Amino acid sequence: MKSVIIAVLSLVLFVGAKTVWDVRSPAVMFNRVVSDSRFSTMEDRHGQPLRITYQTAWNTADVMPLYHIPAFLQHAFITAEDKGFYNHGGVDWRARFGAVWQRIRHGDASRGASSITEQVVRVLHPRPRTFWTKWLEGLEAMLLEQQRSKADILEFYLNQVPFAANRRGVVQAARFYFGRSLNTLSQQEMLALAVLVRAPSKFDLRQKTGVINGRIQRLARAMGVSPPDTPLIVTDPQPLVYAAPFLEYVRQQGHDASRTTLDAGLQQFTQNLLDTRLEALKSHQVRAAAALVMDHQTGEILAWVSTGVGCVASNFQQEACKIDMVRRPRQPASALKPFLYAAALEKGWTPATIIEDAPYANSVGQGLHRFHNYSHRYYGQVTLRQALGNSLNIPAVHTISFVGTSSYLQQLQALGFASLTQSVAYYDEGLALGSGEVSLVELLRGYATLANRGVSVPLRTVVEEEPAPKTRVFSEETASLIGNILSDPWARSLEFGMQSVLNVPTQTAVKTGTSTDYRDAWAMGYNHRYAVGVWMGNPDQAPMDGVTGSTGAALVLRGIFNRLDTQNGETAPLFLSPKLQQAVVCVPQQNKKQCVEKTDYFTQITAPKRGRVDTPFDASPQTITLVSPAEGLQMAMDPRLPVTKQAFAMRVAGVLPSQTVAWWVNGTQVAYKKGDTFLWTLAKGRHHVYAAVEGTQRTAEHWFAVK
Repeated sequence: MKSVIIAVLSLVLFVGAKTVWDVRSPAVMFNRVVSDSRFSTMEDRHGQPLRITYQTAWNTADVMPLYHIPAFLQHAFITAEDKGFYNHGGVDWRARFGAVWQRIRHGDASRGASSITEQVVRVLHPRPRTFWTKWLEGLEAMLLEQQRSKADILEFYLNQVPFAANRRGVVQAARFYFGRSLNTLSQQEMLALAVLVRAPSKFDLRQKTGVINGRIQRLARAMGVSPPDTPLIVTDPQPLVYAAPFLEYVRQQGHDASRTTLDAGLQQFTQNLLDTRLEALKSHQVRAAAALVMDHQTGEILAWVSTGVGCVASNFQQEACKIDMVRRPRQPASALKPFLYAAALEKGWTPATIIEDAPYANSVGQGLHRFHNYSHRYYGQVTLRQALGNSLNIPAVHTISFVGTSSYLQQLQALGFASLTQSVAYYDEGLALGSGEVSLVELLRGYATLANRGVSVPLRTVVEEEPAPKTRVFSEETASLIGNILSDPWARSLEFGMQSVLNVPTQTAVKTGTSTDYRDAWAMGYNHRYAVGVWMGNPDQAPMDGVTGSTGAALVLRGIFNRLDTQNGETAPLFLSPKLQQAVVCVPQQNKKQCVEKTDYFTQITAPKRGRVDTPFDASPQTITLVSPAEGLQMAMDPRLPVTKQAFAMRVAGVLPSQTVAWWVNGTQVAYKKGDTFLWTLAKGRHHVYAAVEGTQRTAEHWFAVK
């Protein structure tokens, strides 16, 4: 007898210890899910619900407060699942013992007798269905009832209870089975939801609705209402537009409002367009794409798509599909150049300013970096209009020398490029070519500033949101000049030809960009009302196979603008500031002594006194600096070539082509010539060099070595 008592006590102690070990407080997870949820279904600007994803552990999007859930539906679920819900402390012991006795006597396990609170615990802490887990669920249910009210528990249950096809909660179930919102359901349809929750995977109502008619009638009688006598009609659910990345951004901004600025039709169109383009480029190692559309007059986001190969088929559950490429910083390459030339215009340059486009190398540390254009062609003297339109790299490097890297970086940060967090020394001249990483949302906001006459446009994501204060970044003259250049087919004809894919039917400012090794392809643009940005690449930075901004992203950009023009039926030219003045400019021709006359625009300050400029404006003079050789540069002579045939291009910045420069090497004047460049014949040894402009300015002295 004593041994039996010891055994029983040991068993009790073991069960007690294991219970303490296995029981988890349900309130912790309960509170976390509630805090992540929003009492609203996110909708587009027209009231159409937006879908996040159904492949999630919780329903945090389609959540409804208990006081908005129809009372009849609440009563139906309580009657069907837990008649004593408001009377027990988490476990209905009478129903529990009745179910156990039925299982013992008849082997019938159909009656589980789990209370609504226990079902909530099961949702919070999924476990295999055993007697032990049933014991734990009961204890945890009692704990939960001590920490949360009955109303909280019922509200959680109705919003999280599982249905078929990964739907959770009565809001999603109403749309899935009947294609309507919850508050439009009939009593029969509400009864059906309460019946279906018992075994949602067992009843396929799209195959046969009659299988639950008897259960619906029994539940109606148990509630004291007349059983329905009409067939239950199931409707195919209206496909909801996927907008998870956008809605996540909305929530991170702290917005709880349900009506967003998104246009579901445009969102779906953009999604389909990107998926089609990705399929066409699949053999070129392109696996991801993103697009952003906004109304630059209001700042409202109209479409926000991040997608990839296989994302739609997997319901966006692949790991790569969960990365929002709209917000992931990437190298913008030439897509950043409009802001550089805008900064130059602000400092006094004009669209007719001449910039040299010739082979150019600059020192990096103790070595040289040679810059080249994308096509490896050089055009000699080009205007700023041509340099920006054709996206030439060498003129961009000369331009950042005029603007100043520090000044340019500050301007970009003022535009909202928060991703540019490194120092000026880190970016150096590479910032002119888009070496710093920025996100698509930052880049598009910058383009929207240009489109909005130089005034920054804070993003708006919900309709009820109050417009934020706007800030002027560029003058309206500068902003409209950049738009005029980017929408000019002639300006980009050297590199893209006159019949470029960038020529959108309605006047549209367009700029592309392609980063090193084809890792990123961009197409950015804006018309009189909308700004659009498209990115293509791979989330893991893997290079694409020869896909550029103009061959990959630009077609999507054109398609979106065509949709916008068709959808809204209104077109207008880009804004051109009335403060600008016209003048005829003689633009140099490549490899020719003559020039061609073109009409261009100037500000009141930069406009010529006459209506014609026989010689294009040169870059405005500034404090001169010795650019090449840099301090401490070390070079080696080529032993395969004669010494007299080896030369090094020395260069000074801030010099006009018409100015004469004196070059001094090792204390001796070795040249006196016009322009900013001098070819010095190499000589071994350690040397010192400086330059002076017509006796008025001189550079600092640099030392360099030749081995």
